[in-house]
Amino acid sequence: MTDNTVVTKSGGKRILFTGGSGKAGRHVLPYLLAQGHKILNVDRVPFPDPKADIYTLKAELTESGQAFNALTSHFNMSGFDAKSLPSPPDVVIHFAAYPCNMIVPDNETFQANVTSTYNVIEAACKLGVRKIIIASSETTYGVCFAQGDADYHSFPLEEDYDVDPEDSYALSKVCAEQTARTFARRYGVDIYALRIGNVIEPHEYERDFPGYVSNPASRKRNAWSYIDARDLGQICDLAVKKDGLGFQIFNATNDTITVKETTKDFLAKNYPQTKLTREMGEYEAPLSNRKIREVLGFQDVHDWRKYVKV
Repeated sequence: MTDNTVVTKSGGKRILFTGGSGKAGRHVLPYLLAQGHKILNVDRVPFPDPKADIYTLKAELTESGQAFNALTSHFNMSGFDAKSLPSPPDVVIHFAAYPCNMIVPDNETFQANVTSTYNVIEAACKLGVRKIIIASSETTYGVCFAQGDADYHSFPLEEDYDVDPEDSYALSKVCAEQTARTFARRYGVDIYALRIGNVIEPHEYERDFPGYVSNPASRKRNAWSYIDARDLGQICDLAVKKDGLGFQIFNATNDTITVKETTKDFLAKNYPQTKLTREMGEYEAPLSNRKIREVLGFQDVHDWRKYVKV
């Protein structure tokens, strides 16, 4: 192992990533490594690929002391061979959370997600970290975990939408965004909140997408949108490299709608009562990623149509 205080590519950063052992992280972390970044994974369980050069520090981030200590840790055991003591990372990416409702009781979902996010952001800011990226969620748009058949207020769903969730998980993400906004203002740092769509791993295209395409109603809660886990890695890398934006919210989704028809035809036929706030692209996802394309330079690599016959 090499000392994680040294980067292998020009511009690489020392990134502390929380929750990297989860569904998204297992693809995002290898992508970040390939860009020359160094990673410390902070999670309750080890990184699932034992061959990856990723050290996992086990921590309970709902405890403030553990959050502060994790942010001043060596990135692996070889750090003890260095002359200097461990220092805070260049970047903190906070994905650790209960990823949905019904894993634990609602109050625990809310408490753990909100408290851990507060602790990580506070520790990062007070330790001088200037770039923080947090995982928000598509659920903030109020339909994903709504009771019964709820409707969106308008299309496309963009970052200035009046979010109005009715569940504890989505509420925890709204609180996370406001926490980020508060600390970004107080400390003058960059904190970007990614409203992450339904995360799709490579094996899920063949398994799941034929059913999605044949039954569009099954994807309403996800706004007929998704994010490829590998493309989420690209988004994280772009966010790491883009400085000076202060507090920002970005939808983190791929470009295209998960139906056969054009976006205009699909929405006109199925949701004619829902207003359009602007003209949408031919196959633009209703949970639109226009902002990450225009501001961060995101380029969709893993369009679902490459893997599924329409």
